[in-house]
Amino acid sequence: MRIVDTMTDAEFVLIDGVMFQTGYLRVPDEYTDADDVVVEARRGDTEIDLTRDEIDDAVLLGEGVFRLKSGSVVRFLSSAVIH
Repeated sequence: MRIVDTMTDAEFVLIDGVMFQTGYLRVPDEYTDADDVVVEARRGDTEIDLTRDEIDDAVLLGEGVFRLKSGSVVRFLSSAVIH
């Protein structure tokens, strides 16, 4: 399993135990550059952006949970998973 496989239709992203709602999500393809933003998510006044470079080479920890190059632990979720 790759991180891009879990991004499709994700409405939420859990980053280091904090839930954010996705506002923009682009599953990287051959046209996506390393510095292109692939995820924009928000929690209240806090907004995060992830670039393709940040998610490339993410390591699967298990059950859809990945460790990014930065060391952050990420999981993409849909509302069906949260209920």
